[in-house]
Amino acid sequence: MKLMNLAKASGMLAAAAFAVFAGSLAAADNSGWYVGGNLGLSQAEIDDERIIGALEAAGASSVSIEDEDDDIGFKLFGGYQFDKHWAVEGGYFNLGEFGFTATTVPAGTLTGATEIQGLSIDPVFTWRLTRRLSLLGRVGLTYAEADTSYAATGSVVAPSNRDKRATSYKFGGGAQYNFTRRLGARLEAESYRIDDAVGNKGDINLFSLGLVYRFFGSTRSGPPALVVVPVAAAKTVKYCTILNIDFEINLDEIQREEKERLAVVATFLKKYPDATAVIEGHTDDVGTPEENMSLSQRRAESVVSYLVESHQIAASRLSAVGYGETRPLAENDTEEGKRMNRRISAVIACARDVEGLTVKPARMTMALEMEFDLNDAKIRPEYRDDLGRVAAFLKANPTVSATVEGHTANLQVSEDDRMELSELRAENVVDYLVNEFGIPRSRLSAEGFGSSRRFAYNTSAEGQQENRRVNIIINYPK
Repeated sequence: MKLMNLAKASGMLAAAAFAVFAGSLAAADNSGWYVGGNLGLSQAEIDDERIIGALEAAGASSVSIEDEDDDIGFKLFGGYQFDKHWAVEGGYFNLGEFGFTATTVPAGTLTGATEIQGLSIDPVFTWRLTRRLSLLGRVGLTYAEADTSYAATGSVVAPSNRDKRATSYKFGGGAQYNFTRRLGARLEAESYRIDDAVGNKGDINLFSLGLVYRFFGSTRSGPPALVVVPVAAAKTVKYCTILNIDFEINLDEIQREEKERLAVVATFLKKYPDATAVIEGHTDDVGTPEENMSLSQRRAESVVSYLVESHQIAASRLSAVGYGETRPLAENDTEEGKRMNRRISAVIACARDVEGLTVKPARMTMALEMEFDLNDAKIRPEYRDDLGRVAAFLKANPTVSATVEGHTANLQVSEDDRMELSELRAENVVDYLVNEFGIPRSRLSAEGFGSSRRFAYNTSAEGQQENRRVNIIINYPK
């Protein structure tokens, strides 16, 4: 192949495609570069009637023919994503080699083979079905080279070898599944219109499977919001929450199995004598709001009393607050949701020297809260020190791992958008810990919860700000 000709053609194709999409460059909310490759089966339609006719015109009285009309094909590509729907891809394709063997009377044979490769550039439209699964459609331009060679025996005279270069078109469709924000898999079917060296024009189909790697997975913002609400930066909240206790219906008595978990709270408070704790009580929506507020207060006070009496924690370091049914974790229309809402949370002021804390395995988690700007997933510079402490803790305790949980408010276009943004926030934190502090990625995991786990109500700007957050949970081995 003449690389100079291909490079020149590639530039012409790129100019044409970017002219079509020039208006999209301003909408770069989901923009970024990516690369990938596909491998699969290519199939051609060989014009047997034309070959037989040519041989008969040359004097053959009888012709039989066998085709080799499929081969392994592949493509390598790079692309730029303008927004969540449109991208442009350019790359190299090799559809393989196709041929025939014709046997004639008088005795002779003719063998022909054509190898096809070239460059392409396609506008690609993406339609997302779920948070991870999308459909793809494309119509593009190709600059293809078809190199044809012949061999003959007996009475047949072989034509001279030929090659043909031509610009044509292609189209196709498929699906993409994203394993992470950066890595995805594609399943595609494409049809290439090819002009060969002997005047044939036909379609070659490529059915392929491939991988896509996106370079913008750790830096780009999330999906656009329907409503833009000016939100002042809320005060950074740091806390260690190490307890969630469920209660039976309409009861404020601590169950026996929960007392061991309260012992972990006591261990933490004894380790850090300056730390204080707020014991929060919550209920489901069964009963009147007044009754539920009273019940939640009693539940919180019962935990305070237990810590004071059984573990000798000073009462001055503990406070009990009842929230009734006003801060649900889940919907109250199912029994599971109601059970999740009948709970106690121990919210403890976070100690700075957590590296020195040792607890029994699988008994304690800690959370560091981070906040994000509206519709954004970028990590604020002021969190570097906090993330540095998390990294130092992980390095000092090589047996523990961390789960990064992403959360958001509910102003995005759809639940899929909210889940995507929260997952992106979590993965950005994982990338930050890996790239900035050298934490092995195998010890970190990221999970997005969208707006399903609100820290506050979204009815105020402050509440929305508090819900745009990431929690870093330290997991002790079992």
